[in-house]
Amino acid sequence: MLGAMHTWFNVRKAAQVVAFFAREEGGSINVLKLSKLVYLADRTNMRLHDFPISSDKLVSMDHGPVNSITLNYVNGFAGGREGWEEFVTDRANYRVGLTRAVTDDQLDELSAAELATLKAVWQQFGAMDQYAIRDWTHINCKEWEDPDGSSTPIPYERVFKFLGKENAEELAFQVECERAQRAALRA
Repeated sequence: MLGAMHTWFNVRKAAQVVAFFAREEGGSINVLKLSKLVYLADRTNMRLHDFPISSDKLVSMDHGPVNSITLNYVNGFAGGREGWEEFVTDRANYRVGLTRAVTDDQLDELSAAELATLKAVWQQFGAMDQYAIRDWTHINCKEWEDPDGSSTPIPYERVFKFLGKENAEELAFQVECERAQRAALRA
């Protein structure tokens, strides 16, 4: 059961990120496009604020970089769906959607800075279809490596490095420390 393995992962917060993008797309969104937007939101927040929004496990897959745990929830492969089902419908026909209309105020797991990041990512990439945004990540997310039909981890240090952060190792260590603190608080 995935949710139990990653006690540091905030399922409700990930669901709210997904809900934001589904809302902006008109109530439902293509899964491939969504997976790229979620990744780009974390990456953009790392560039702007030295920290990801979700602290998810990042991986390279054939269609580009993704947030692995969030994608498992989208695909219905994760347990512990409390907090997820409050916002996000089950996947059907390569799409997920909102369970109900949501306002920014109802996305209460997200800080004002994180919401601003989501809005900036939508502003830049929202008009692209899933294939255009996938192709953009292949070219512009240098931390992604073609896994040739598999998936390979993307360490946070590598993302910070390709974002031009001089203290990439220290920033990645801070992400890991924050994960450990959250896991300890939930234990």
